[in-house]
Amino acid sequence: MLNIKSITIDKEILGGTPVFTGTRVPVQSLFDWLETETLEEFLENFPSVKKDQAIEVLSNINQLIISENHILDENIA
Repeated sequence: MLNIKSITIDKEILGGTPVFTGTRVPVQSLFDWLETETLEEFLENFPSVKKDQAIEVLSNINQLIISENHILDENIA
């Protein structure tokens, strides 16, 4: 399980949807936004999210993908 300080999961906040800590902005909105827009545009439209929070989330997800690919590569017959 990832322990990312920039993400809060609390049943009292948006029913437990993962949000950026200190905000009510769902983390999923970052990924939805990045499908068509830039990180800077996301941050302009969601000023309660700090740049370091978004970068921490993206960096940790990147590391998760790399580690998952490594596990998959080891299991290829």
